[in-house]
Amino acid sequence: MAQMSSVFVCLLFFFFTVSAQRMTPPLDPADFIALLRIRNSLRDLHGSEFLSTWNLSSPDPCSSFSGVICAVDANNIVRVSSLTLGTGLTDSWGLTGTISPALCELTALVQLVVYPGKIIGSIPDCIGGLSRLRFISLTNNLFSGTIPTSLAYLSMLHTLDLGYNLLEGRVPPDLTKLGDLKVLILADNRLSGEVPPIESELLHLDLRSNSFSGQLPQLPSTLRYLCASRNGLVGPLTNLPELPDLEFVDLSMNEFNGPIPETLFTGSPQLSTVMLQRNNLSGEIQSVYNPGLLSTVDLSHNFLSGEVPRGLAGAESVYLNNNRLTGVVPWDYVRSLYDGGLKTLYLQHNYLSGFPLPTGTPPPPQTAALCLSYNCMEPPVGPAGCPSSMGGQRSRPGYQCSSSSSAFNTTTTKV
Repeated sequence: MAQMSSVFVCLLFFFFTVSAQRMTPPLDPADFIALLRIRNSLRDLHGSEFLSTWNLSSPDPCSSFSGVICAVDANNIVRVSSLTLGTGLTDSWGLTGTISPALCELTALVQLVVYPGKIIGSIPDCIGGLSRLRFISLTNNLFSGTIPTSLAYLSMLHTLDLGYNLLEGRVPPDLTKLGDLKVLILADNRLSGEVPPIESELLHLDLRSNSFSGQLPQLPSTLRYLCASRNGLVGPLTNLPELPDLEFVDLSMNEFNGPIPETLFTGSPQLSTVMLQRNNLSGEIQSVYNPGLLSTVDLSHNFLSGEVPRGLAGAESVYLNNNRLTGVVPWDYVRSLYDGGLKTLYLQHNYLSGFPLPTGTPPPPQTAALCLSYNCMEPPVGPAGCPSSMGGQRSRPGYQCSSSSSAFNTTTTKV
């Protein structure tokens, strides 16, 4: 330890001597030492030369250390304001090692980015003391342990991205109360428990691929992007508020039940993508107002009943397969297929009784994928547009179609 301290003293003496000769304001000594300790806890992986620029004898780390940006504070002292570790290049495996607690000595830090790599260990709990932090991205590494509760002290935090790591445990309840927080990404970790109420005015919330349980939390009306797919969330979606700015929603592969709230469509005029597949949703699909912005709607593999709603015909891709829909498909879908607006229409594995394609009409254009197999009708088109997993049965057995209501009452398995 004494030898290490003497090395720091020598480096600091050299650093400040050269800085004085150049008449440039020196980097704060505490920041300089913190950078050295951060450097010693990391190493480059194959294809990365990021740390080679961190020459410890450099007279000016602010201009020579890759990923380091400095600013002069109110006391005319140069401080590290932004730290980016790694390059993010596709041909680089990034960095490995751990994040030294010396990070917390960079008290003027506003932005912290760790590009994808194989950095292990926990996120230093002292990070909550960096009160100026507004942007944190530690995505696509091997960070483990729990989310530091101290993050809830960062009152100026705007963006927090901890996605694609090995984090576990619960989300600190005070984290979702931060007044300035707009982007929260916790995707693809091992987080569990109930998601606390979201009191921050978030624009972007991504909770996908975790083990969250319980019902959908209280959500702010400011959301534009909502993703909570591949979890164990349950209950109805009736508590989903009107989201007037919502553009993307993915709640697929959970255990939600009950009807789809009509306000999901009518209260979100900017909506482009709706992914609710592989849940336990039931009831009729209420009237859908489609202003022409819908791109993809996937409601497949549920227990939805009633007729196919006309309002979805203007979307580019519609997946209503593996439900309990009945009746004749509206003409709007046929017209959209032939006009080139609708590219994919999956209606297989329902109880539909007709598709209004006049006899002698040529098949839909090759750019469209249409699947009508396994319904209560003879499909007017072949299975060419169906997924390969569809199988060879073109229509349902007659006994399943003679009384659709009895068929519904005698099965509890998704069709």
